[in-house]
Amino acid sequence: MKDLTQFFISSDLEIYSILFLFLFLCWFFVNTLRYYRQEKRKVKNLHRFASNGEPQAQHELAKRYRQGKMVKKNCRKAAFWYQKAAFTGDEQAKGYLEMFLKNHKKNKKNDRFYC
Repeated sequence: MKDLTQFFISSDLEIYSILFLFLFLCWFFVNTLRYYRQEKRKVKNLHRFASNGEPQAQHELAKRYRQGKMVKKNCRKAAFWYQKAAFTGDEQAKGYLEMFLKNHKKNKKNDRFYC
């Protein structure tokens, strides 16, 4: 028992802690890449379903464009997908379209489209 205690207290503990940190960083890196790929796959599928007229996919895709989540933030594309979702009867999308229109009227001088 005494030998085991001295083994962990010795300078080898530094090596084990460095090894642990290295393995943790490898695990973290692999899982981050896996998450990124899954999110990109979700966006690709959202585009496919939204193009086919699925209102929930249109709304989710518009929300991602408005927030810039895994896609480049683009208010025009967000408004486009909210408009498509609103035409299929989505009430929340109609509310966001009204908000976009009010913001656009306020900032008409700049010729920019604000979310």
